[in-house]
Amino acid sequence: MIDIKYGENGLVPAIVQDYKTKEVLMLAYMNEESLMKTLETGTAWFYSRKRKSLWQKGETSGNFLYVKSIFYDCDEDALLLKVDAAGPACHTGNVSCFYRSLKDAKEAEETEEENPSGTLEFLDELAEIIDSRFSEKPEASYVAKLYKGGRERILKKVGEEAAEVIIASMSQKKDDIIYESADLIFHLLVALRYDGISLEEIADELEKRHKQRS
Repeated sequence: MIDIKYGENGLVPAIVQDYKTKEVLMLAYMNEESLMKTLETGTAWFYSRKRKSLWQKGETSGNFLYVKSIFYDCDEDALLLKVDAAGPACHTGNVSCFYRSLKDAKEAEETEEENPSGTLEFLDELAEIIDSRFSEKPEASYVAKLYKGGRERILKKVGEEAAEVIIASMSQKKDDIIYESADLIFHLLVALRYDGISLEEIADELEKRHKQRS
């Protein structure tokens, strides 16, 4: 057998590639024992540096890697496994672990700097949903029922939710504070839309105050 050059930790990096599409699926590590088990069983075995033990890809997910061939590089210190994958190679459910592009990440980061946070986009979508409930008034809609109750009912809910935020904050339980704050923001948004006020108008007011004080 070829004398594979394992590192000081007894491991060698193993690149996994789909034998049909040539797509790189994952990078893992092998020691001599996992390599032998891979050759014996025909399915990929690796060594987990975190758990410090052997593991078979697919042993829990069923997404086994059936090895078609194994190549080693010119320095004999890296392996290339060409496999037939029974399912996604990545634990996230993606076909390949290499599903993120540095270029895309950089562009997304630049976009976020220009237009901070997708959170505001979601709130805009939520405002549109509230508007549609106001106009369409579906029977099962909670927002439609609030709207039917008028300003008094809506503002009463805003007051109740504000009190719940105070109680949650006094308890110093982060999950409770987040939950109750979400309720408050939702009902405040309902109140704003009842008066025809947009989030952009609120943001403009905050920006104006910031500029006045800076």
